[in-house]
Amino acid sequence: MRDHHRLAVLSDIAAVAGIGETDYARDAEASRNGASFDAYQLAASAFHRALDDADLSRGDIDGLIAGPPLSLERTGEVLGLDVGFAAQADAVNAVMQAVLAIHAGLAECIALVYGNNQRSAATAYGGPQAMGGDRFLAYVQYAPWGLTSQGSLYAMMASRYMAETGFTAEDLGAVVAGIRDFAALNPGAIRRRPLTVAEYLESPHVCEPLRRDDYCLINDGGVALIVTTADRARRLARPVVTVAGFGRYDLNRDATSLRPRLIDRYHTAHREAAAAVAEMSATGPEDVGSVQIYDSFSIHVPVALEGFGFCRPGEAAGLVRAGRLRPGGALPVNSGGGMLGESYMQGWNHQVEAVRQLRGMAGGRQISRLRHVQYLSDVAGKAATLLYRRGA
Repeated sequence: MRDHHRLAVLSDIAAVAGIGETDYARDAEASRNGASFDAYQLAASAFHRALDDADLSRGDIDGLIAGPPLSLERTGEVLGLDVGFAAQADAVNAVMQAVLAIHAGLAECIALVYGNNQRSAATAYGGPQAMGGDRFLAYVQYAPWGLTSQGSLYAMMASRYMAETGFTAEDLGAVVAGIRDFAALNPGAIRRRPLTVAEYLESPHVCEPLRRDDYCLINDGGVALIVTTADRARRLARPVVTVAGFGRYDLNRDATSLRPRLIDRYHTAHREAAAAVAEMSATGPEDVGSVQIYDSFSIHVPVALEGFGFCRPGEAAGLVRAGRLRPGGALPVNSGGGMLGESYMQGWNHQVEAVRQLRGMAGGRQISRLRHVQYLSDVAGKAATLLYRRGA
């Protein structure tokens, strides 16, 4: 059981001092022209950019967290890091583990590094040969019924959601169009061409009701974050952005069936993770000025907004129709273009965008008067969230 007193101690003790990304758009163009990339090369590039951003050197790093598919051992070798703390984790767990390690005194300055050459390597995210099929059985065990990819599973989820709530194809198109509007403002995004709802509706289904633009990109790239103590971050050049809260809750029972996905759309897990953030940070959805949502498929957006408490279940359509999620709206979603428009970095690029926005360094897509940005994720029943705070 969570102990909210012990959680609260962790709030704002650590900060993201450095951020780095590879050149998604440039590399995507090179890939179309036949170039091939190595995941460790991409990770190293992002790492050095994060060090430069933080005005730190490699010798300052005493902890390392590598994001799959990178090998932890090989990542440390390529980066030339001998460290006292090391781990392997996805984007959310990497940030959580960094905060915990800093609080425990295991490290003071931790590099969180991710690289993925999924396009160069022709990684399959669906079908009987799907990457991870041995670990995530939902990828493959429904193949006899024609459900051969995550897209087909999310299409079934979207169909039921839309039938039960009145969320329409136009609403889903508006979600995609809003994220693409943000991507158009991001020089580093791959899909920068704006998309109208009419264009969206004219495109064919891939797996009904999902169309091509409901699916995320598949591209090569790297991301790195440098997480250190808040006190040390205040002595560095960049505006301070702290980790104010985090939460996670896993639905494991029936995880490889469709039950949690279809019965309550993971809302049980959403509520538990949201409660942990609220207890740790003493904030709620009303305090959040922008949301970054894991958007491997567009349907994640309304489902996560409802589950994490930004509106009541079944009411996300109202936010969409009021234009609240688009540029200039009251609750901008995926202001960098997310994984539908900027880059598919399995949630890592959302962390960079959150920090950039809170620093006030997002250029033409900058959201004014931001104090908190929250990241929401609910992959396969694993609900997780991070809350970033400016200037604490």
